[in-house]
Amino acid sequence: MGTEERLAAAGVGPGDEVVVPSYGPAAVAEAVRAVGALPVFADIDPGSYCLDPASVAGALTPRTAAVVPVHLFGHPADLIALRLVADAHGVLLVEPTDAAGLTRTDAETSRRRANAAYLTSRLTGVLTPVIAAEVGHRYDSYVVRVPGNGRPDRDAFARALRARGVRCRVPVQTPVHRMPPFRRELWLPETERAADECLALPVDAEMTRRDLQRLVSACNALGGLVPLAAA
Repeated sequence: MGTEERLAAAGVGPGDEVVVPSYGPAAVAEAVRAVGALPVFADIDPGSYCLDPASVAGALTPRTAAVVPVHLFGHPADLIALRLVADAHGVLLVEPTDAAGLTRTDAETSRRRANAAYLTSRLTGVLTPVIAAEVGHRYDSYVVRVPGNGRPDRDAFARALRARGVRCRVPVQTPVHRMPPFRRELWLPETERAADECLALPVDAEMTRRDLQRLVSACNALGGLVPLAAA
């Protein structure tokens, strides 16, 4: 059962508000709108990129009917803390489905984790993921931050990597609350910062050690910030 069906089954509809993340896919906000409710956007935790429970608490109003978190990039949302917030305010927590995890074998997940560990131990010039020991990150995407002056430096770094044959992508081009169908005049600092700084590097289970070494060499050779003229 998808998010829209679960919201409808819970009686969420017109006049209700549902708290969702802005950093990530627009599908959750679209599902909220499909049942006639209003999506309300909360900020993310800068480490997990998932909904920040404190920001969720600040976004709740008497019209809030539900909170819908998302597991992002393979990092699970903090469902324990989010449930405490939801229960304290008497609203529904709609736990996210994990479609990507259902289609991947344990061996593939283990290989991606091993590849991620290799990158984390060797990459310089970018800020690598910091994962708590108890978190089972699946690494659907290996997301780093490019330090500097935000989007221009990140984009220049990405172009320079692609010129060296490295597949990389901006994982979230535009936060949902900046998209025309959902535009809101609000400031979500961690969401904005992540949208400007984050870059997803390849971490596929099929990558060989030689592939990983080439990736590390290409990243480290750039030495962090890349002048715009070099792009």
